Amino acid sequence: MSTLYEKIGGQPTIEKVVDDFHNRILADSTVSGFFAKTDMEKQRDRQIGFFSLILGGPKDYKGRSMDQTHSGMNLGQPHFDAITKHLSDAMTSSGVSADDTKAAMAAVEKLKPAILNK
Repeated sequence: MSTLYEKIGGQPTIEKVVDDFHNRILADSTVSGFFAKTDMEKQRDRQIGFFSLILGGPKDYKGRSMDQTHSGMNLGQPHFDAITKHLSDAMTSSGVSADDTKAAMAAVEKLKPAILNK
């Protein structure tokens, strides 16, 4: 049985999604401020590893846990909603099917308590 990572096209698709995702979040004043001091090239590498991991791909993620990463950021539901919309839209525009995007977003949704530190 193939993983979601494999179904969506593996590393090349993840890279395409992350690049589109970053363009979207940096253009959104609702969330772009959270990335003002972020090295986006390092962030790209981390997010490629992270998304690969949660979608059943290589376990190359070397970053901190979601609660540690987002601690003290005072993220709220509107921020989470904006980020997940941008991720979903980036997946769709990268050619990921609606069903696979929905499955990926369900994996992200499970992380919401840690991301929002709730």
